[in-house]
Amino acid sequence: MVLLILKSYLIFTVCVLLIYTIRHFLFTMNRLFYEQRVYYHDLIDSDIKSITILIPMHNEEQVAEQILDLLVPRNYDTEYVEKNTKNILDLLVGADYPHEKMEIIPINDFSSDKTQLILDEYARKYNFIKPLHRYEGKRGKPAALNEGLKKAQNEIIIVFDADYLPPKGILKDIAVSFNDPEVGAVMGRVVPVNTRTNFLTRLLDLERTGGYQVDQQARFNLKLIPQYGGTVGGFRKDVVIANGSFDTSILAEDTELTFRLLLDGWKVIYANRAECYEEAPETWSVRARQIRRWSRGHNQVLLKYLIPLLASLHLTKKEKIDGVLLLFVYTVPLILVLAILDSLALFFLGEMQIVAGVTAFIFIGAYNTFGNFAPFYQIGVAALLDGATKRVQLLPMLIFNYFFNTIYITIGFFEAFLDRLTGRSTKWIKTKRFRNKNGGAPLHTKNFRGSSNRIRKN
Repeated sequence: MVLLILKSYLIFTVCVLLIYTIRHFLFTMNRLFYEQRVYYHDLIDSDIKSITILIPMHNEEQVAEQILDLLVPRNYDTEYVEKNTKNILDLLVGADYPHEKMEIIPINDFSSDKTQLILDEYARKYNFIKPLHRYEGKRGKPAALNEGLKKAQNEIIIVFDADYLPPKGILKDIAVSFNDPEVGAVMGRVVPVNTRTNFLTRLLDLERTGGYQVDQQARFNLKLIPQYGGTVGGFRKDVVIANGSFDTSILAEDTELTFRLLLDGWKVIYANRAECYEEAPETWSVRARQIRRWSRGHNQVLLKYLIPLLASLHLTKKEKIDGVLLLFVYTVPLILVLAILDSLALFFLGEMQIVAGVTAFIFIGAYNTFGNFAPFYQIGVAALLDGATKRVQLLPMLIFNYFFNTIYITIGFFEAFLDRLTGRSTKWIKTKRFRNKNGGAPLHTKNFRGSSNRIRKN
């Protein structure tokens, strides 16, 4: 019986690998050869919607000014942005959106540096910048957003992380989607801006490219489940508040919102044209904490929403299938780790030859490098579409990412399981910033543009 269970698990693992391989391959073929579904960027509407922009911040003095300066309207050009931006507030000041139709709420979430002073200074300059200072209650992005929602005066909420560099026209590109009364949330595309820093940032750029340019767009094309990513996107305030606001016990508030909206019959759409630039982690230790938090939060959503997803009356059968595969994506590394242990057990029981065991291990590593989290065909096609053709030479190096991610994603899964089992509270850990405080943003490109064109970086 034990041998039967061990061998059956290996067959189960192979089936999981094949399912995800086919899924990613179909997405790639759709992006290459089929008609692409556009969202609402060509929609012309003289009635510009009133929006509220929320920016959660914890000790963000290095980036706080840059995003606000890009969101506040003024005349500026590419040369200005590259030479003079120092942080996020600078960038939001320059957005192409009427003052009277917007409010910006930077949320100072328990900061101990100069973040509060910077935000108060901007509030004195611009009456539509309304800082919210939090020093009581639970710290973390979900709790900060809940406080921001209480203060927000407008129905359409747009969220940016503090290290992001939003282009001039992105607010209109996001807000126009809500002319469709069925849209509950919209997600834009995230592009790393510090790609040339080191080997890690180049690998992360490859992952981002495949994930957005192919995976998200294909899911939108096929009317499956594009995922709201928590930043560079927007949602309807009343819908979120009506469902109890964000669950502060879940670290992936964006994934949780995606499934909550879908289960309530709302649409989540992807806007590939709405590009925003981010700072990718520059050290492996920071990346480890980030991927561990993502895994923990995503698996918290899995444990909470799997059964409601399957029982939903608002979703089609293909949406449910895609939803299940999306929910389980952060369990695949654990499945593969258990398969390796399973193989070792069979070997010591005399049921597997060492050559077969080593071959299986290599296959598992190669699969995750080329077929699951960063499939080479998705990244290759995305690089082709973006014009970053030299970057694909790094594809074989993704095997380092696989083994690295497997460790921390697996840890995140067990943390989520213990959260569910014990009901313990979670603690938000902010991703470290690397931007030069005095030297401006690390814009490693000659083409910082507020358009639908991706920065060409090789």
